[in-house]
Amino acid sequence: MFDLKSLDIAKRKLGRLLGVISDLRVAIGLLLVIAISSGLGTLVPQKEPSALYHKLYDNQPWLGLFKGDAVLGLQLDHVYSSGWFLALLAWLGLALILCSWRRQWPALQASLRWIDYQSPRQLGKLTLAETIASPNPAATLGELEQLLKRQGWTLQVQADRLAARRGVAGRVGPLLVHAGLVVLMVGAAWGSLAGHRQEQFLAPGRQLDLLNSRGDNQITVAVDQFEIERDPAGRPEQFRSALTLKGPDGATLKQTEISVNHPLRFRGITLYQADWTLAAIGVQLGRSPVLELPLQTFPQLGDQIWGIVLPTRPDGSQPVLLSLSSEQGPVTVFSAEAKPIASLVPGGEAVDIEGLPMRIDNVLTASGILLKRDPGVPLVYGGFGIALVGGVLSLVATRQLWAISDPANGRLHLGGLCNRNLTAFARELPVLISTLQQADQTI
Repeated sequence: MFDLKSLDIAKRKLGRLLGVISDLRVAIGLLLVIAISSGLGTLVPQKEPSALYHKLYDNQPWLGLFKGDAVLGLQLDHVYSSGWFLALLAWLGLALILCSWRRQWPALQASLRWIDYQSPRQLGKLTLAETIASPNPAATLGELEQLLKRQGWTLQVQADRLAARRGVAGRVGPLLVHAGLVVLMVGAAWGSLAGHRQEQFLAPGRQLDLLNSRGDNQITVAVDQFEIERDPAGRPEQFRSALTLKGPDGATLKQTEISVNHPLRFRGITLYQADWTLAAIGVQLGRSPVLELPLQTFPQLGDQIWGIVLPTRPDGSQPVLLSLSSEQGPVTVFSAEAKPIASLVPGGEAVDIEGLPMRIDNVLTASGILLKRDPGVPLVYGGFGIALVGGVLSLVATRQLWAISDPANGRLHLGGLCNRNLTAFARELPVLISTLQQADQTI
């Protein structure tokens, strides 16, 4: 049997729940939590291999509390795509939608409805209320009508009264702000879930194929040239990569240059100049051809130190370590006992190393390119634009004015309301009355 009492109770509970969710204080609290959570994403490295978090935090817990397993378990390694962060965004979006539905939309509808005050007593109860003496209240009412039209007011005129309003667009502002924030959050969530991030080191002459979701080649990125600009002390100041983008058929789509703080945006993909590395070293041993050997980092020797271990005998004995920190050299040669035994300059003459002539022909650098694909970017920018327009409109004050002529008593009664900046409206109303009184004197 259908229980109307239970249905009524359920409706009241649902109403209370919606009221809590759409409460402004809850929305402000959610914004604060989301802001703090976003800050966590800047403090903890994001989307790195799990081993890195164990290396960083197992011996020195983050904030003195969280070791590597805890950081991974709390999804702090990918804050912006974590389940709890997306849940906060969804909760805030729902709160904004409910707030718009329950409060802002009714307020907009109310502002669009004309209120017809018919008696002076009703105007006397308004925030602003004035009464002026007039020998001809009907004529004064007509003068007021013309004056308000010239000032851009929208009017509804009756036989002995009028209603006017201005700045109704300001009522749309809060709705647009809420809608813009919701669109922005949808874009951010979509970008976190469907976006792609990849960092690749490419030496000049090398290329990278970007595949779509079906595994088909979409764009090929080739590095034509890579340059490192250094200051007089030899420190890197700027990195530049000349790129060629090709389509699946090999046709050139675009040739351009990227550098630090000057990325390339093309077909929804953004290419950043992120880093650099030393990829290979050209070594000539005796009369051998130039051998291009890959370099690897040696963090135990210092920051940005690359090197390679080479045997000096056919049987692999008496190895030496070649190390360098710049493509300009010098290349320091260490013996098996970790003692420096020679310094070689790229492009210089051969030097005898453990009885073997060795010459450094060149050092090959590689450009570190960061590729990002974020399908939510248009929504993020669009939402920000909508919220910005709504914020500007929210500054527009909505003013309402009513006037009733009272021929029996020789008076014109005026009353007004304003949703913000009431002081300015209170200063404007006496000026309006003064203009009407001057018009009365000329009649």
